[in-house]
Amino acid sequence: MNAVANPRLALRPMLPDEAPLLGEIFRASVLELTGDDYTEQQQNAWAAVANDEAAFAKRLAGEVTIVATMGGSPVGFASLEADDRIGFFYVHPAAVERGAGTMLAEALEKLAAGRGAEALNVDASDTAYDFFGKRGYAAQQRNSIRRGDEWLANTTMKKTLTGKETVQ
Repeated sequence: MNAVANPRLALRPMLPDEAPLLGEIFRASVLELTGDDYTEQQQNAWAAVANDEAAFAKRLAGEVTIVATMGGSPVGFASLEADDRIGFFYVHPAAVERGAGTMLAEALEKLAAGRGAEALNVDASDTAYDFFGKRGYAAQQRNSIRRGDEWLANTTMKKTLTGKETVQ
């Protein structure tokens, strides 16, 4: 963490029993932050991904999942589903614009570079598009994904990772 970071913010690996709490962060993020870009039906279908707690926990455990905490309490989480692809990236509405998202993004970029990825890809929601764009991600293609009975649009974005460290 750099010297200008919020001292109350920290990152750590996901704990095994945290999936229900991360599911709540996921649902709150989708339902409270994406209303300008998606319909209520689309939001509900998207948020329902976390309703099967066992499947949600299994997916999180199968990815490299990190948790952002503020004052010790989880406020966001993100994951690498592959060395070069972001899976989950969600911050609780109460913690938006307080540095947690930036900290998660920086950590995933460093982690991906450390695993040998030359670029990092994300399927960014329309809501997250500007956040990733400001971090140097460029749009590659538009996508339509099905969640339940709803179709949601997102954009595959890619950032070339520079300054990869080589360990000798």
